Amino acid sequence: MIDFTLSEEQKLLIEMTRSFVEKEMVPNEDELERTNQLSPQLASSLKEKSMDLGLHACNLPTKVGGGGLDAVSVMLIEKELGRTSLAMAECAHRPLNILAACEGEQVEQFLKPTLAGKKRDCIAMTEPGAGSDLRSMRCRAELADDEWNINGEKHFISQASVSDYCVLFAATGEEETSKGIKKRISAFLVDFKDPGVEVASGYRNVSHRAYTNNILRFNDVRIPGWRIMGPEGDGFRLVNEWLGPTRLTVAATCVARAERAYEIALKYASEREQFGQKIGKFQGISFPLADMATEIKLANLMLIETAWKIDQGTVTTEDCAMAKLYCSEMLSRIADQALQTVGGMGLMEELPLERIWRDARIERIWDGTSEIQRHIISRGLLRPLGA
Repeated sequence: MIDFTLSEEQKLLIEMTRSFVEKEMVPNEDELERTNQLSPQLASSLKEKSMDLGLHACNLPTKVGGGGLDAVSVMLIEKELGRTSLAMAECAHRPLNILAACEGEQVEQFLKPTLAGKKRDCIAMTEPGAGSDLRSMRCRAELADDEWNINGEKHFISQASVSDYCVLFAATGEEETSKGIKKRISAFLVDFKDPGVEVASGYRNVSHRAYTNNILRFNDVRIPGWRIMGPEGDGFRLVNEWLGPTRLTVAATCVARAERAYEIALKYASEREQFGQKIGKFQGISFPLADMATEIKLANLMLIETAWKIDQGTVTTEDCAMAKLYCSEMLSRIADQALQTVGGMGLMEELPLERIWRDARIERIWDGTSEIQRHIISRGLLRPLGA
């Protein structure tokens, strides 16, 4: 049975994180939106303060040196950070949980410096010709003389320009399956200082200003054999291990922005007067507000149940897919209706609604499109029936 009562520690985490966001991040939103840049000074300050608060690496288990918070607590923190611009929220860095799989030299060279805030990680999967279909990736790694030789290109790589290395997914061979020959995928730790690595500028993006995306090029990049994570061909297991919790993070930040948009719309409806009364008195305004509140409540229930199931070890890929699908699509509906409630001012930069509305669009695409989430869910429903 799920107990919806938050512990005193969880309540303090919410209060602490929200105070951090409101005092240190929200006041800088306007400049970040106007300049499309996050100054190195602000980024450094936010990073240091987040480390002092214990937010940095709070998601990784204590056995590897992380904060060791349970999934529900991490989700609550992600929600609070999600109320502001993603570029600033990411300064309170939660490393890839894949890094918990580091072994031997990987621990000393990558995991420990990341936990200490001396190195930053990012993930490199998507290619210009391989998005949702990972097995079609062309980036290859070939083993010769105990070294991996990597060639290929990745794009849409979030925050690569402010990172020191990536967890790279590349094809390392082929295997015969019941559905024909398919590529084997493996994961590697690639330092951006390795010869042959190029971190190029990415694309101009309508969503999440100052949150960079980059193109990574690998031209005969040679790395030692110990940089492979897990056995050769183990990439899909690692991907699935990472994507579930990450999709819950996307869902949590979507709910946070939906709540903020709703709060603005509700306040506006309670204060704005037309035709001699508050506009919230009109059903055309009040009924959508009721629908918005209901959708947000449903999303929060889905979030806490999915996080709870992660802690219980009973979560499924369908659970995470449902949370990501519903919360990301819910945000788009809430952001649009909140903007409609406020009217013309909603599109002006004086309010954060236009930013929330813009930022909402990408949430249905990255970390698995809505179509991919529906595929995962429907596959989980039909497989037990032999379909």
